[in-house]
Amino acid sequence: MAEAAGQPDHHKATQNEKLVIAASSLGTVFEWYDFYLYGLLATIISAKFFSGVNETTGFIFALAAFAAGFAVRPFGALVFGRIGDLVGRKNTFLVTMAIMGLSTFTVGLLPSYETIGVAAPVILVVLRLAQGLALGGEYGGAATYVAEHAPNHKRGLYTSWIQTTATLGLFAALLVVIVSRTLLGEEAFAAWGWRIPFLISIVLLGVSMWIRLQLNESPVFQKMKDEGTTSKAPLTEAFGRWGNLRLVLIALFGAVVGQAVVWYTGQFYALFFLEKTLKVDGWTTNILIAIALAIGTPFFVFFGWLSDRIGRKPIILSGCAIAAASYFPLFGLLTEAANPALAHAQRSAPVTVTADPAECSFQFDPIGKNKFDGSSCDIAKTFLAKQGIGYRNVEAPAGTTAMIQIGARQIPAYDPRKEVLTEGAVATIGIADFQDSAKAALTEAGYPAKADPARINKPVVVLVLTLLVLLVTMVYGPIAAMLVELFPSRIRYTSMSLPYHIGNGWFGGFLPATAFAMVAATGDIYYGLWYPVIAAVVTLVLGLFLLPETYKRSIDD
Repeated sequence: MAEAAGQPDHHKATQNEKLVIAASSLGTVFEWYDFYLYGLLATIISAKFFSGVNETTGFIFALAAFAAGFAVRPFGALVFGRIGDLVGRKNTFLVTMAIMGLSTFTVGLLPSYETIGVAAPVILVVLRLAQGLALGGEYGGAATYVAEHAPNHKRGLYTSWIQTTATLGLFAALLVVIVSRTLLGEEAFAAWGWRIPFLISIVLLGVSMWIRLQLNESPVFQKMKDEGTTSKAPLTEAFGRWGNLRLVLIALFGAVVGQAVVWYTGQFYALFFLEKTLKVDGWTTNILIAIALAIGTPFFVFFGWLSDRIGRKPIILSGCAIAAASYFPLFGLLTEAANPALAHAQRSAPVTVTADPAECSFQFDPIGKNKFDGSSCDIAKTFLAKQGIGYRNVEAPAGTTAMIQIGARQIPAYDPRKEVLTEGAVATIGIADFQDSAKAALTEAGYPAKADPARINKPVVVLVLTLLVLLVTMVYGPIAAMLVELFPSRIRYTSMSLPYHIGNGWFGGFLPATAFAMVAATGDIYYGLWYPVIAAVVTLVLGLFLLPETYKRSIDD
C-alpha cells in the first residue's frame, strides 16, 4: 500500500487480495440473499402472516415488517462497529453472519397466522429485527476489510466488488424463488414452497462461514493493534467530537441518503410497483427483474473503477440528479409497457372520487381493525385501493354521498347514513351492490384485473428496469470507498457504518412502505415517487457544497 494515489497503475491484485475480495464478497452476498428473500416474497408473506387485517393494510404491514429489519440497522452499526474497532474486522463479521443465517432459516420454519395467530407476525418481526442488527454490522466490516487491503489507487475498484453483493444477493434470491416457483407451480409455492428459499440458507451459511474463517485480520487494524493505537472508546471518538460528527452528518445527507433512495427505488420499489400496482404476475416480475440485474450488475465494478480516476463525488451526485429527473417518466413508461390496458384505461376513462374530505380516512390502519366502511368515501376508496386503481380526488360539500366517476359514468358509493340499519344484511348488501356496479364499470372502461402476459412489452420493461439498475450502480458503486476514505482508521468501522445504515436502513428501507402509503392516501399510483425524488435532490444540493472529494486520500492512518 506504499504507492500513492494517482500513480500509474502497475499494481496487480495478489493472490491474497483476490481471496480477501472473494471471501468478503461471497459472505456478504449470502447475507443480502437472506435479507432480501423477505422483500421478494412480501405479497405471499402478507397473506401468510398478516391475514387478520384488510388486504391493503396487510400488504403495507408486510412492507413495514420488511422495513423493520432496516430500522434497527443503525443500532447494529453502533454495536458491531464498536466491536470491530475494538477487537477487529474479521471476527466481528463472522458473528454477524451467524446471526443473519440462523434468523433466515427460522423464518422458513415459522407457522402462519392461521396456525398460531398473532404470535406469527410478532415472531416474524423479531427475526427481521435480528437480521437488521446483524446486517448493521456486516457491511461496514466487509467494506472496511477490503479497503484496508487495497492499494490506494484501486480502492474504488476493489470495494466495488462489495457493492455488487447486495444486487448479487438479490439476484441469487430471485433465481432460487424462480426455480422453486417453476418446479412446484404457483399454487404449491404459495401454499408451502415459499419456505424452501429460507430453509436452504442454512447450507449457504455453512459454506460462507468456512470461507471467511480462512481470512486473516486486515493489515491496517493489525498494525494499530501491534502498536497499541486502536481506539479505546470508538463511539465517543466517532460521535462525541464535532469534527468527526460533522463528517458523519455530511456523509449521511450529502451522499448516503440519495444513494439509498435510488437503490431501493431501482431494485425494490420497481419490483413492488410491477407486481402490486401494475398487476404483473410474480413469476414474470421476478424474471424481468433478474434479467435487468444481470445486465446492470457489472456496472458496479465499472463505476468503482471510474471513481478511482475521476473521483467518487461526481459519479454519486450525477446518479442522484439523473434519478430525480427521470423517475416519473421512467415509471410512466413502465406502466405503458407492462400493462398497456391499464395505461390506456387511465387515459381514456380516468377515475375520480368526489367526496366530502372530512369523511375520508387515510387508507392505512396501523391497528388492523378498521374496515373502512363507516362512510361512503371510505367505502369508495377502499374498493379502489383493493382493485389497485389510481384515482383523483375532487372535494364535495359537507354531507355529500361519495361518487366514483369512471370516464363519463358515475356510481354513487353506498352511504351508511341513508339506511335505517347500518349493520348486518342491509349494509352488506348495499356495499356489495356498489362494488358490483363499480367492477362492471371498470371492466367496461377497459381496466384489467391482471396484466395480460401476452401484451407485456418485455424488451421495454427490461430496458426501463435496466436503466433504473444503472442509476443504482452509479450511486452505489463508489460509495464504500468514499465512506472508508472519509474517516480515520482507528474509528473507521464505527464512523462509516452509522451513516450508511441510517441512510440505507431508514431512508431507503422505509421507502417501499412509505411510498405505498402515500399512494394509498392520495390515489395517485405515481405519488410515492416524490419520496425518492425529493431525497435525491436534497443529497445533490448538500453534496455539491459540503461533500469533500476523497479518492486521492491514503487510509493508512
